[in-house]
Amino acid sequence: MIKDWEAKYSEILKEFKYDKRKDRESAIKLDKILKESKINQKIQNLIKGNTVIVIGSGPSLSYAIPKLKKLKKVIKIAADSSLKPLLENKIIPDIVVTDLDGDKNSLKKIAKKSIMVVHAHGDNIGKLELVNDFKDCIGTTQTRPFKKIKNYGGFTDGDRGVFLASHFEAKKIILFGMDFGNRIGKFSNTKKSERKIKLMKLKRGKLLLEWLSTNTRSELFTTSRKISGFEKIPYKSVDIIIT
Repeated sequence: MIKDWEAKYSEILKEFKYDKRKDRESAIKLDKILKESKINQKIQNLIKGNTVIVIGSGPSLSYAIPKLKKLKKVIKIAADSSLKPLLENKIIPDIVVTDLDGDKNSLKKIAKKSIMVVHAHGDNIGKLELVNDFKDCIGTTQTRPFKKIKNYGGFTDGDRGVFLASHFEAKKIILFGMDFGNRIGKFSNTKKSERKIKLMKLKRGKLLLEWLSTNTRSELFTTSRKISGFEKIPYKSVDIIIT
């Protein structure tokens, strides 16, 4: 677990009024569902020392897809809300970070192709059985890690993907479709009634990435909106960075 994560988690619990006991209950259930595996080692083999792309479902994803289609050999980590448009464009991520709130059909389509990093929290206890459909799966929590459940840090699917890449010592991490602004991407399928809380989550995710930038050895870049600690780059510079 990343140093000082518990203090960040306490801030999240307070701001969003989450129940720590329910988060723990969800993690315990997920641990019971998961089988013993060597997925942790498989993820490390993919990420360590390599350039990794992390894909979110922000407004800029539409513009990013043509570039992503050309980056066939780069390791890709996708937040599950970005999965549907990625699959429609024949972009198969190596790893999907999900709390199971995304498009179920898209998750099932790649259930045997991508490594699934499933996050357990108090609001998705009833969805965890979906994990049984996944071939390669690892479980995460925001509480203390235990048994088969890990804690790499992060809050939303997108920023958890960045924390994951950092934990496994990616040489470089490049963000696509991760805007963290006042607009919500069309692919996120956020209802009007959920807009306020979604923007709060994006703000918290951005703050966590700014904090991570002071605690990581990975070189950080973004093709989306400026994030403190990340170098803002145009798409045309991506090819140079990944070489």
